[in-house]
Amino acid sequence: MSSQIGLVIVGDEILSGKRADKHMPKVIELLSARGLALSYADYVGDSPERITATLHRAFSSADIVFSCGGIGATPDDHTRQCAARALGVDLVLHPQAKALIRERMQDMAREQGAPYEADRPDNVQRLNMGMFPTGARIVPNPYNKIPGFSCNGPGGGAVHFVPGFPVMAWPMIEWVLDHEYPHLFNQAPQIEQSVIVFGAMEAMLTPLMERIEQAHPGIRVFSLPSVDHPQYGHHIELGVKGPAADVPAAWVDLQVGLHNVGADCGPKLVRRLQ
Repeated sequence: MSSQIGLVIVGDEILSGKRADKHMPKVIELLSARGLALSYADYVGDSPERITATLHRAFSSADIVFSCGGIGATPDDHTRQCAARALGVDLVLHPQAKALIRERMQDMAREQGAPYEADRPDNVQRLNMGMFPTGARIVPNPYNKIPGFSCNGPGGGAVHFVPGFPVMAWPMIEWVLDHEYPHLFNQAPQIEQSVIVFGAMEAMLTPLMERIEQAHPGIRVFSLPSVDHPQYGHHIELGVKGPAADVPAAWVDLQVGLHNVGADCGPKLVRRLQ
């Protein structure tokens, strides 16, 4: 897959610490279950200028990007408007979104035992949640029917917009993956193999890491130091990751190199990345 998968989290509440982001670990889980991996994540506050710039960059790429938050119709929700601005198009009331929003309002009226009044000011205001950039397609919302939307960008990729609420966002992201990208699932299995190296300094291991990457194109070497691990104490988790077909040779090379420098090695770890 030539395109990468990105995640954009919108909202001052995340940056201020009022709420903790739950989207990134869940998106990683959803992608991993389909043999895919997250390449990057951006956190953006409720600044229209920053949101627009972030979305412009996403639309200009060939990437698949999920954007969570800011698609409501209150004054602090800017994502819909910023998406249109980033694409250079108008916001228009999507006919299918209009129908779904009205259906939701009718459901709410029945639940409350009240008549549905389409022209009531608050009901008219709710239709703003269906104002999407021209050319958008909807993303169904199984929780309350208020849809998200997807837009293709000039770079060849697409951005998929869902609410900030996990109970809505996560099934909507799954729907996008399963309906738009099943052809990408499990195309290139990725694994990592690593070993715990006790008492080592990264500077001592750097030449070995550089040699492994030069000798095995497509493989990345990683080093995760820890000074107070409850089980291993001061150590480095040193490993290689990449395509499943290429990792074994690099892993053997790394182990030989560690033996040659007299490294004190402990447990070995294997993890499937996608």
